[in-house]
Amino acid sequence: MGDHKEQQPLRVGAAVRRRRRALELTLAVVAERSGLSVPFLSQIENDRARPSRSSLEKVADALRTTAVELLAAADPACSVDVVRAESAEPDFAPQVRSLVRGHHQLHASEFTGDHDAGREFQHRNDELMYVADGAVEIEAEGRAYRLGRGDTLYLTGGVRHRWRATVPDTRVIVVAVAEHIEAVQDRAR
Repeated sequence: MGDHKEQQPLRVGAAVRRRRRALELTLAVVAERSGLSVPFLSQIENDRARPSRSSLEKVADALRTTAVELLAAADPACSVDVVRAESAEPDFAPQVRSLVRGHHQLHASEFTGDHDAGREFQHRNDELMYVADGAVEIEAEGRAYRLGRGDTLYLTGGVRHRWRATVPDTRVIVVAVAEHIEAVQDRAR
């Protein structure tokens, strides 16, 4: 079995629905602006109909965007993607390796080696940190957490945090909901 990346046609319906809702528009308003019917727009949003290029451009115009932007925000219908580990010998320099390629609802990265402890992060959506090897110290919301091999830390969206490796050759896996996804509502501070 070889590595493979198999993708089916894009499902543009979710991107259309997200954009329409972000603009707080009804299907009736988009239908009026685009010249397309409400039932057809509903079928597009539910991925029961695939719009032609012309229809997609009409929908995009009605949503004050472009067909290219809608396609870029579209979800793959089905995908399988293998990301192989690097076969080269480690050079012990800090490295970041993406574990998920492409534009998806989930991001995952592997951090190996030391990390800039002074850099603060604050992500809109939730994330999980897993220590695969070594140990880290994480400061989140004014508290310090020490994690060792096999430990995890879950951070809800909006939590300011910074971290550093405390032993050589530390590997940390960070899995997060993508920033372009409206997974959580903005929390009042």
